[in-house]
Amino acid sequence: MQFTIVTGMSGSGKTRVIRNLEDMGYFCVDNMPPVLIPKLSEMLSSMNGKFNNVAIVVDIRVGDMINELIEQVNILRHNYAVKMIFLDADNETIVRRYKETRRSHPIDNPNGLLAAIEQERITLSGLMTEADYVIDTSNFTNAELLGELKEICQEDKSASIEINVMAFGFKYGIPLDADLVFDVRCFPNPFYIDELKHKTGNDREVQDYVMSFSQAVEFMDKLNDMMDFMIPLYIEEGKISLTVAIGCTGGKHRSVTMANKLAEHLKEEGYEVNTSCRDMGRE
Repeated sequence: MQFTIVTGMSGSGKTRVIRNLEDMGYFCVDNMPPVLIPKLSEMLSSMNGKFNNVAIVVDIRVGDMINELIEQVNILRHNYAVKMIFLDADNETIVRRYKETRRSHPIDNPNGLLAAIEQERITLSGLMTEADYVIDTSNFTNAELLGELKEICQEDKSASIEINVMAFGFKYGIPLDADLVFDVRCFPNPFYIDELKHKTGNDREVQDYVMSFSQAVEFMDKLNDMMDFMIPLYIEEGKISLTVAIGCTGGKHRSVTMANKLAEHLKEEGYEVNTSCRDMGRE
C-alpha cells in the first residue's frame, strides 16, 4: 500500500488534486487530523489489498495539529511507501482565487486575507522543506496539474487513459456519453444475407463479410490512423476516459465488427480498452 500526503497553502488547488487522484483510482481522505493517520493505515491494511493507493489531505484547517504532520509521516514511512506533495501558489493567485470563490480563509487574521496568507506561509514553511515534491500551481491549467500528478503518482503511464469502444444502433439513439461517434450505415448490411441475419459482429462469418469490401477496410485504416493521432493529444490535454461509439442501424452487425477491429488495434498500441455492444439483442 502506498500513501500520498497532500498538503500546502489554502487556495493552492488541493481540492482539484484530490479529485484528480480519485479519478486515478486513489482512495482519498480530505482534512485528516495527523494523529489519526496511523489508525487509518492500520484499518486500510486489514482490507486485504483493497486499498493499494491512498491519498490524504492535511492542511491548516486542522489548526495547531498541522505541526504533528511531519512526525506522523515519518512514522508512516517505517511501514509504507510515502510521498508528500506540497502545493503552493503566489499570494496574488491565492487572493484572486479566494475572491472568485468567495470563501473565507481558514485563518481568521484581523488584518485581512493577505495577512492570513502570510501567516499560513510561515506556519507551513517546515512542511514545504520536508516535502518530496513542491508544485507551484499559480499558472497551471487543470490539464497541466493533472499531468504533473501523473508524473509523480502514476507508475503505469500506459494506463493514463481508459478507452471505451461501443457499438450501438442508431434506431435506439446516439449514446449520451459518447465523445466520438462514427456512422457505418453506409456499408453493406449483413442483415440482408439469410445465413448472416441472425449472427452478430462477434461471429467470424459476419466480420469476414463486412471486411470483404474495400471501403470498409479503408475506413478502418483511416479510423485507426485518426485514433493514433488523437489519443496522445487527449492524454496531453488531461483526459482520462474516452468513449468512441460506432453505430449502424441495429447495433448488431457492422458496428460490432468495426468496434471489435478498433479495440484490437488500440490494444496492440498498448491502451486499456473496454468493448461493449449497447444494443445487442434488443431486436
